[in-house]
Amino acid sequence: MAVDSSSQRNGSTISQINVTPLVDVMLVLLVIFMVTAPIIQQGVEVNLPQAKAGAIAGKEEQLVVAITRNGRIYLNDNPMTLSELGKKLRAIRQLQENKEVYLRADQDVRYGVVMKAIATIKEAGIQKLGMISRPPSQEEG
Repeated sequence: MAVDSSSQRNGSTISQINVTPLVDVMLVLLVIFMVTAPIIQQGVEVNLPQAKAGAIAGKEEQLVVAITRNGRIYLNDNPMTLSELGKKLRAIRQLQENKEVYLRADQDVRYGVVMKAIATIKEAGIQKLGMISRPPSQEEG
């Protein structure tokens, strides 16, 4: 683009937006998000059963008890035993009276393991227990 030198001599300025710094910042942010996205996606791998239900609206940090196929129990990605789970939930209930707990159990886990986990949660004084499932796929109709 040619610059008209006669207009600059008259005292008027040509205003142009320099987008180079904006592009630099956007590229840096893109790289940061690309690097951190796989780190954020970590968690306990659970094959959830399907159910027709709506999503749960969350207001605060949720307590999620996950049970894997081999019967391992996790509280928000932290592995623990049933007795440790009960102690932890009792301590949390002392701080927050109406705390909700959500249970994510693999569809192939033994029924007895799930029932023991539910009993431990109820014995800890948690009254609100939700079950997490995945929505049914379109093929299964």
